[in-house]
Amino acid sequence: MKAKARPVNLFDVARLAGVSTATVSRTLNGGQVSKSTRQTVERAIRQLGYVAHGAARALSSRRNYTFGAVIPDLDNAIFASTTSALQKAFDEQGYMLIVACNFYDIDVELRLTRNLIERGIDGLVLVGTEHRPELFALLHDFGIPYVLTWAHDETGQLPSVGCDHRKAMAGLTHYLLERGHRDFAVISGITKNNDRVRQRLAGVLDTLEAAGVRTPAERIVEGPFSYRAGQSAMETFLAMERPPTAVMCLNDVPAIGAMSACNAAGLQVPEDISITGCVDLEVAAMVQPPLTSVHFPTADMGHYAGIHLLAQINGAEVRKQQVLPTRLVVRGSTAPPRRRGDVRPSAPSRGSVRPRSR
Repeated sequence: MKAKARPVNLFDVARLAGVSTATVSRTLNGGQVSKSTRQTVERAIRQLGYVAHGAARALSSRRNYTFGAVIPDLDNAIFASTTSALQKAFDEQGYMLIVACNFYDIDVELRLTRNLIERGIDGLVLVGTEHRPELFALLHDFGIPYVLTWAHDETGQLPSVGCDHRKAMAGLTHYLLERGHRDFAVISGITKNNDRVRQRLAGVLDTLEAAGVRTPAERIVEGPFSYRAGQSAMETFLAMERPPTAVMCLNDVPAIGAMSACNAAGLQVPEDISITGCVDLEVAAMVQPPLTSVHFPTADMGHYAGIHLLAQINGAEVRKQQVLPTRLVVRGSTAPPRRRGDVRPSAPSRGSVRPRSR
């Protein structure tokens, strides 16, 4: 009778990589090692098929009834909403959810994914389409099913549940063009490692270009999706010799910050300047004036992503990609631009506040 092969352990990986077990451990846990050492250790791990004890349990015939989700952060209400719906979908089927945040760092995401696999997850939920190639290789090697949320994979190859960000912002841009705007500015999120922001920005700029509207680079400001970033970007636009008549924000949070900057400058929204957001957070309808935005079905994304992953686990047929509809929500923050010859109040110097006209 053939003897059962001994499981690969940490010492085997260290021996093949030519490093100490401590170095292997640091690599696995995201500690300080050189890039070349990390690559050598990861190559040895893949060659040997090493996996920690928790992942071995996940690869056995029984399940751990645990899913993992790696999301950018929980400060952003959109991810909180999606994750809450995801948890509900899993809980109804007897699964629990472990949530980790990568803070838009795809290297951190890779480490977190490895840690979740070691803890024996049955499947994984990720955000967007931009990830390290090694992450997909890891999921493939260990047979971990996954689904991407908030994602519109334009290649059609990846399992995803999300919205068409480019189309959503193109529709909003068309609306402003139809209202007569030609002087635009954009408050963008940080485009690095964020395919959703890049797609939204492309939706705006491609639509403007098709309409013959030029958007200079100085009228596009990148920053975190925060109130302060929106306020600061708007202050920059208002200081220009010819301020824009419409400012498009790729998220509602900086849009509200931009509205605050206009108020502090004594300008009225939308009489003096139109402002739009994106996603349609609950607060968008509460501010004054209410914010024109594009509604994204944040909870539905979590619900259907959960259904998608459960179907994969159970061997059921599942559509590879599900694109959920968005819709334009027109509120009081947009209006046609002032007619040529109308007087637009000039922005006061920073720090001063002009009373609002009545």
